[in-house]
Amino acid sequence: MTISPIFRPDCGNCFALCCTALGFARSADFAIDKAAAAPCPNMAGDFSCTIHDRLRPRGFSGCTVFDCFGAGQVVSQQIFRGVSWTDDPSARTSMFAVFKVVRQLHEMLWYLEEVPQRTYDPERADAAFQLSRTILAITGGDPAAVVRADVERLHGEVRRLLLEVSEEVRGSYGAEGSRTYDGGLRPGADLAGAELARRRLCGADLRGAVLIAADLRGSDLAAVDLLGADLRGARLENADVSLSLYLTQQQLNAAEGNGATLIPARLERPGHWG
Repeated sequence: MTISPIFRPDCGNCFALCCTALGFARSADFAIDKAAAAPCPNMAGDFSCTIHDRLRPRGFSGCTVFDCFGAGQVVSQQIFRGVSWTDDPSARTSMFAVFKVVRQLHEMLWYLEEVPQRTYDPERADAAFQLSRTILAITGGDPAAVVRADVERLHGEVRRLLLEVSEEVRGSYGAEGSRTYDGGLRPGADLAGAELARRRLCGADLRGAVLIAADLRGSDLAAVDLLGADLRGARLENADVSLSLYLTQQQLNAAEGNGATLIPARLERPGHWG
C-alpha cells in the first residue's frame, strides 16, 4: 500500500501555512520563539524556506519533523482557490483557522486509511469508509463550513474505531516484558530512555506513551499501537516497525533509524537517518 497523494505534503503548492499559522517556543526543537499567525523570519517572499537545507544545524529540527498530512495544499489550492493570504490579506485569519482544522481532519483520514488494511471485520472497514466520506465532504466545503465542523465529535468516533481495530489486531500477539518498567508497556507509559532493545514487543499497547530517547534497536514492533506516542530521539536502528499500528511520518521523522530499519510502505525513510 502506498500513501495517498492527499496525505503527502506538497510545500510548493502551499502558502507556508505551517510556517505562519502555527506558533512555537524556543526549545531543543526551535531556535527562536514564534507567535501563531506570525510569519517565520526564515520564510522567503515566495513562501519557501531560506534555510531549508540547514534546518537541523540551525536549530530548527522541529520543522523537519512536522507533517501537515497534506492539509497545506488542500487549504491553499482547493478551499481558498489558489489565492494566498498575502494577495488577499482579508483572508489571512480565516485561512489560518481553516488550516488548523483541516490538519486535524487529514490526520484522522490518515489513520482511517489504515483500518481496512488491518481489520478482518467488514463492518469496521465500512465504518472507516463512511467516516472518511464525512470528513472529505467537510474539507470540500467553504471556509466557514470547515470552521463550523464538529471536530471533537468526529475525533471521538474515529478514536473509538481505531481502538476497536487495535484490540482486534493486538489480540493475536503477546508482548514480552510487560512488567519490566513501572506501569509496564501500557498506554501513556513513561518509557523515556527505556532499554527495550532486541525484544519482541509485538502487540503492546503504547498509545500516547513517552518513548523519548528509548532504545528500541533491533526490536520487533509488529502490531504495537503507537497512536500518539512520542518517539522523539527514539532509537530505531535495525528495528522493525513495518507492521506497527498508526505510525505517522511525523513520528518517524522525530526518531533515529538507519537503512536496516523496516518501515511501513506508505512512509518515507527520513533523510537525516543516513
